[in-house]
Amino acid sequence: MAKAKILIVEDNPIVALEIKSALKKLDFDITDITNSFKDTLNSIIKEEPDIIMMDIDLGDEKDGTQIAQEIHKSKNIPILYLSSFSDDETMEKAFDTNPVGYLIKPFKREELKTTIMLALFKINKLEYENINQDHTYIGFGYYFDLKNRKLYYKSQQIRLGLKERQLLSALILAQGNTLSAEELEYKIWIDNAPSESSLRTLVYRLKVKLGCKIIEVSYSNGYKLTYKT
Repeated sequence: MAKAKILIVEDNPIVALEIKSALKKLDFDITDITNSFKDTLNSIIKEEPDIIMMDIDLGDEKDGTQIAQEIHKSKNIPILYLSSFSDDETMEKAFDTNPVGYLIKPFKREELKTTIMLALFKINKLEYENINQDHTYIGFGYYFDLKNRKLYYKSQQIRLGLKERQLLSALILAQGNTLSAEELEYKIWIDNAPSESSLRTLVYRLKVKLGCKIIEVSYSNGYKLTYKT
């Protein structure tokens, strides 16, 4: 199973590095460390973390709860708060954003590990409960979340690159109909004309990841999903 990718949002560089060190020893991947609203949004777009560890008091124009609200307008990324505050007002603001955890600083490494593991359990359980009603079944045990462009095998997320997700989205939206190479190239690369072999390489790479015959290839006609959605 792939490691969870974690973004750390913390304005104290010493604390941020301590958290990063602890998480790496617990075998998690750290996508980035940010300390502002703008940098956090840019990092999310670039790195697509699975969880955000969010300090609440960032000394920025927006606090952690406000950043979480902005993130959730377009991305469904779970938030795990880190805070030195445990007063009712701060915690109520945090809980209004529906976090997967709230950890009071300072904390021990074991507390960090337990909180993250519990958060991952909550995330996986929620995804598993919602997968049949919110995701498109494409056959062979695979589901695709069109809204967030995420692929799952049963309840486990499968990592895909940006163009792989665009390719799969286009084929699903075609609803079992064949798309020509030209149609797919336009949907994926838009105005940037790809090399002659780019689409074939992309399709081959995705087929290898899936390990099954979900994509039917006919070089004379085009590409389609073998399973009609």
